[in-house]
Amino acid sequence: MADLARSPKQVGNFIRRARKQRRWSQTQLGERAGLRQETVSLIESGNPATRLDTILAVLAALDLEVQIGPRSKGRAAAIEDIF
Repeated sequence: MADLARSPKQVGNFIRRARKQRRWSQTQLGERAGLRQETVSLIESGNPATRLDTILAVLAALDLEVQIGPRSKGRAAAIEDIF
C-alpha cells in the first residue's frame, strides 16, 4: 500500500482506513501504540498538533512506515481544475 499524504487530515484518513481494515477499535489501536483512545481519535481527525513520535508509534502498531521522497508535481491544468 503506497499512499500519498500532504496534510494531517490525509495522514489521519490513512490511519483510520488501516485501523478499520484490521477491524480494530480506536481503543485497541491505542493499546497497541501505548496511547489513549482520545489520542487516536485526534490523529484520525487530522489534528495538526500531533507530535511526529506519536504518529510514528501509531504507524508502527499498524505495521506501516513513512517514506520520504521528492514532492510530485501535478500538471498546471490539473491544478487549475481545482479552482
